[in-house]
Amino acid sequence: MKLIADSGSTKTDWRSLAPTGAIQSYKTIGLNPYYQDTPSIVSELSQQLCPHLVPQVVSEIHFYGTGVSSPEKGAIIEQALRQVFPYAETIAVYSDMLGAARALAGRQQGIIGILGTGSNSCLYDGENISFQVSPLGFWLGDEGSGGYLGKQLLLSYLHKELPADLRQKFDKRYGAKERLEVLENAYQKPFPNRYFAGFSKFLFDNRQHPFAFQLIFQAFEAFFDKYLCKYPDFPSHKIHFTGSVAFYYTDILRRVAQQKGASVGIIAESPIAGLSLFHQEA
Repeated sequence: MKLIADSGSTKTDWRSLAPTGAIQSYKTIGLNPYYQDTPSIVSELSQQLCPHLVPQVVSEIHFYGTGVSSPEKGAIIEQALRQVFPYAETIAVYSDMLGAARALAGRQQGIIGILGTGSNSCLYDGENISFQVSPLGFWLGDEGSGGYLGKQLLLSYLHKELPADLRQKFDKRYGAKERLEVLENAYQKPFPNRYFAGFSKFLFDNRQHPFAFQLIFQAFEAFFDKYLCKYPDFPSHKIHFTGSVAFYYTDILRRVAQQKGASVGIIAESPIAGLSLFHQEA
């Protein structure tokens, strides 16, 4: 049996592909080697995934994940998978970027954008990532992502830049936020990207408000300007997107793309369906 995983910072989507063609879906928390070590990943998988399948029948694993930016980071995930699935003959760990490219473009070339809790992008030649404007992570980059949107919203809140009606809605929903509480979550608690991304839903629910709309629009503009527009022959390529932010903010994302002269292809909430198809055909 093949096991396919697409892991972001918040959640991991899993699909098991049986030789009979049967497909089962599972979910666990996100697995990111920047924030979790091998023992903690083993613990999460043992508790969340193993009760739903038989590890002994898994013969092949293809794991695509955020944070898999080097062989060293990939090894953290691979070692955990080998401990949990000791009978697997093949365990391959790839970046979430390659996973998005394979899921959305298959074996066709194009520009790929990820907009979820974090953001990333690449130019894909139909087989491999041929060029990439390197992302800088949550604190220095992640433009257009849920983490970035939440961070911009909280900055506006703390700087008292939110219009009074939005601030009233925010306080009613989350309670008044104090500077020290936000700083503690930003610098002392784990997963600050998840913390800030948790506030992006407020922007989605209020996206018709001019202030919220402009904040979202400018976040997507920054993603295009700092990454997508820098790819060679940018206007000639289809741009495919995946991630919850890309999916739920499709209308605003398409408006920004049109302004930038971009041709948008597929926008999918998750790459897992495309990855399952890719590995079924392999």
